[in-house]
Amino acid sequence: MKQAIVRLVVLAVLLLNQILITLGWNPLPFSEEQIYEGVSSVAVVIMAIYSWWKNNNITKEAQQAHKHMLALKSKKGNRRG
Repeated sequence: MKQAIVRLVVLAVLLLNQILITLGWNPLPFSEEQIYEGVSSVAVVIMAIYSWWKNNNITKEAQQAHKHMLALKSKKGNRRG
């Protein structure tokens, strides 16, 4: 539910911004290049944090799950030979 509301609010802000630009008034005091650079920087930071979090077992639960997975793989490998 929260995600749907966030998407709706972001869409409304973007539509309002686009309407104002079409009418000849730029509500954001930034150039298009500055906005692009800012969004790109934020995207890089978010993806770097996500990649680091996703590929590392940070929480104790994740570490335990990783050990359990390795044990299961070890048992499976022993059955083949």
